[in-house]
Amino acid sequence: MMAEEEGQSLPYVSEIVLKKRKIRDELAITRRTQLELGKYGAKKSKKQSDVSDIKRPEQLIKEFRDKELDLIRTKQRAKRPKSMIPTIKSKLLFIIRIQGKNDMHPKTRKILYNLRLRKVFSGVFVKATEGVIDMLQKVEPYVTYGYPNLKNVKELVYKKGYARIDKKAVPLTDNNIIEQTLGKYGIICIEDIIHEIANVGQHFKEVVLFMGPLMLSKPEDGLLRGKKQPYREGGDAGNREDEINDLISKMN
Repeated sequence: MMAEEEGQSLPYVSEIVLKKRKIRDELAITRRTQLELGKYGAKKSKKQSDVSDIKRPEQLIKEFRDKELDLIRTKQRAKRPKSMIPTIKSKLLFIIRIQGKNDMHPKTRKILYNLRLRKVFSGVFVKATEGVIDMLQKVEPYVTYGYPNLKNVKELVYKKGYARIDKKAVPLTDNNIIEQTLGKYGIICIEDIIHEIANVGQHFKEVVLFMGPLMLSKPEDGLLRGKKQPYREGGDAGNREDEINDLISKMN
């Protein structure tokens, strides 16, 4: 009798079913942990965070090499001959940060911060100076930019615009706020701000510094594919010229 039981084969279970069971069990454990913490996304205790933040040596080595490679490529882009750099055809640029910081060298991050692009999908208006173009060449894989039209300038300011007052974000809904800060430049309402930006006026710098970086909506799947190659070569980064307006419209 024992020999017969030992000779019986286990029931066949397909690999797909086994994978589904594994995923289900992992989700059950995660859900149970969430319930024990008391709410979704509850912050880990300091002890738990410290343990989860420990990185393996090979991971640290990879991150270091990626950052060093990013620095090398940044220097190579900075040395491009001017003949390889597309001619800028507008005084006004709108720059959008499209990449994160996992493999970013600190010097690259500093340039992005100088452009006021601290977060992914943040955007800023800038005047197309030689210094700005040099910075854009160095951080090209992390940004895309182009020439915003008047319609998009207006919609960006109305929908996403805000003032930075005492380190707080204040919506541009009260012209008194604008007049108190920019009135000495003859700018007293939101329409004056739009006019100054669109025409890169005499007080363009004061206006864009008065406003904070614009946080755009997360793009739909497929709109940005995560490719760091230049836009003209089928990627997402770099100068889109007038075609930046299609991207702005979908992210505004």
